Amino acid sequence: MPLNDMPWWRWRSNVRSALHMLSDPVFQRDVWLAGVPGYGDVTDAVYRLVEDTWLDNWSAEKYVGTIFRDSQEAALVDSAVLRVLRIMHQVGPDAPVTAYLEHEGWPEAVRAARDAHVRMAASDGEDPDVPPSTLEVLRILTRSA
Repeated sequence: MPLNDMPWWRWRSNVRSALHMLSDPVFQRDVWLAGVPGYGDVTDAVYRLVEDTWLDNWSAEKYVGTIFRDSQEAALVDSAVLRVLRIMHQVGPDAPVTAYLEHEGWPEAVRAARDAHVRMAASDGEDPDVPPSTLEVLRILTRSA
């Protein structure tokens, strides 16, 4: 996942993991809709996006230099967070995956997540088009220094 050159790279890893899953319609269809274990669901991805960062309460700009490399990354993340949270509040956190994927705003949320994911992956020198990693792989990566 990301290079660990950022002070709060573990939080960056969680945000990137969430954005990666939220930005990939093929993954959503083949993994979330299919119920493939090991990746969590939409609610898990949203939780990883905002759990430690509190991006549901304030701007990603607050974390430039610690989680995000620059203001452009932060702005793209803010855009994705706002769109995804708006849908989550409308359908409910315990809604089935189909409620998210069929929501009229979902394509826009996916596009915003994709923009943020691509920017962050490129900044970390990684290919944004590799499939998302499992949550177990994320746990292993964030345990190592």
